This record gives sequence, C-alpha cells and structure tokens, in this order.
Amino acid sequence: MMKIQDTVLLHFEDESEEAARLACAAGLDAAVIERHRFPDDELRLRLPPALPARVVLYRSLHRPNEKLLELLLVARSAGKMGAQHLTLVAPYLAYMRQDKAFRPGEVVSQRIVGEFLAGLFDGVITVDPHLHRVATLAEAIPVPHAIALSGAGLLADVAVAQRTRPLLVGPDLESRQWVEIAARRHGLDFIVCEKQRHDDHRVDIALPADAELRGRAAVIIDDVASSGHTLARTAGRLLAAGAASVDVAVTHALFAADALALIRAAGVGEVWSTDCIAHPSNAVQVAPMLAEALRSILAG
Repeated sequence: MMKIQDTVLLHFEDESEEAARLACAAGLDAAVIERHRFPDDELRLRLPPALPARVVLYRSLHRPNEKLLELLLVARSAGKMGAQHLTLVAPYLAYMRQDKAFRPGEVVSQRIVGEFLAGLFDGVITVDPHLHRVATLAEAIPVPHAIALSGAGLLADVAVAQRTRPLLVGPDLESRQWVEIAARRHGLDFIVCEKQRHDDHRVDIALPADAELRGRAAVIIDDVASSGHTLARTAGRLLAAGAASVDVAVTHALFAADALALIRAAGVGEVWSTDCIAHPSNAVQVAPMLAEALRSILAG
C-alpha cells in the first residue's frame, strides 16, 4: 500500500502490536512515544523530534485516568512541534456512559471528557462507544471528524463461522443496536432481554415471553464485558430456558477481576472479542475498518 505522506502514527510501547497493524493497514509510518515514570509517579514523555503536519495518536482508553493525562501532554506538545492536524484513534473510549446526572450533584463525565478531547484533537475515531441518550459521537465529542464504528458485524462473522444459524441475544435494551447490526449482516434471528440493575454486581435479566430457546445455539452480543454479571445472568436464563449452548461475543473485553471465570461458571462456552482491548479472547482485528475511517479523514 502506498504510504500516506506528511502523516505519522504515534503510539505507546504497550500498544505497539495494535498500532503496527493500523499503520500497515492505513499506509502510515509509526513512531513510539518514549515514556518514563519518576519515583513520585510523574510521567516524562518524549515524542519524535520532528513531526509532520498531520499526527495520528493511537491510544485505547481502558484504565483511562492516567491515559487522559498522556493525551493532554502529547497533543499539546505535538501542536507546539508543528503538527497542524491531530486525530485520536481510541478503539475503546472511556467515560461515555455517564451522559446525565441521575442524582443531584452527579458529574456528567461524558460532556466533560468529550469537551476535553475536542479541545485537543481535530478528529476522533472509536468503536462501539457507550452512547445511549446521545444520538451521535459528535454530540459527545464536538470535533470536525467524529467517527463511531461498530464491531458487531465482525463478531457476527465469527459466530456464524462457529455455530450453525445461531440465535443472537442482546442482554438488555441498550444492546439492541449491536444485535440488530449483527443479525442483519447474516439474516439471523435475535431477541433482546430486559435488565434491571441493582448495583455494579447485582442484575436481574428477563427473557422475552415469546422467546423460543429450546435446542438453539445462543450467542450473546454486547459492546462491553466488564464485571461479567450481566452476561452470566443472561447465560443462566438462556440455558434454563432450553438453549443448547451459550457463547459470548463482545466488542470490548474489559473483563475486570474474575469476570471471565464468572461467565464460564454460568455455562458460557466460547468467548469472542475484538482487539479494541488486547485480551486472550480476541478473535477479530479492527485495524482494517479503523484504517478505512482514518483514510477518509486524512483525505479530507
């Protein structure tokens, strides 16, 4: 592939493999940002001494708090070093779920983090952001180029390759958007459950009253696997209703603490995820679709 001129992709050492796949797919030169941690936890970063007019920064924002500071330091420094256009490629985008104050005094982090990123970058590309009461990524992050891609279709490809005509299952109403994308891609049946969340670790799941599960290979499709409790409870309900098997396909494999063991104990067979977050369950590479979106921004 012909190299894109006057553009470099910057990344940190812990994401070298993911960044290299994107650089190869997009036709970009890549360079690592040197990172040193002082004994008091302050960071010293070093960018390449000469930067072109356009800079792409790859940083997936799981465990985001320190990474947001990295974005600030890198973006501001790149601008002072001559970069005129900065694009952030963040396959996982943090702080998007809190889009309203549910109780008086709660911080609406989506709006604050979105405005923070908009003050640093001209474009943002992400995959399956956790948006619910906001229709577009541009509403959350008001930048000239705000692109939200989906891994649901790619996960559906894996599901149909492993299971014959699986029944796709959304664990809650919020997951409908991803389940519908996956189902349309292959003309599959799907159902969407209802969830009542009591706290981070206690949820109740209700299957649709008319769901026909007996003997079906069910695949739960969702954007994020974090604590694992939603997936585990959904799997339990599906198996109790007669499903022959239950597998899980998620875009973002956060899997905090013992989440993976929890869903395995609930009867889940296979777990498939995209490589938006590096994890042993990764079955899909998102670099090709990220590269296509990135080329559309750089071409403009």
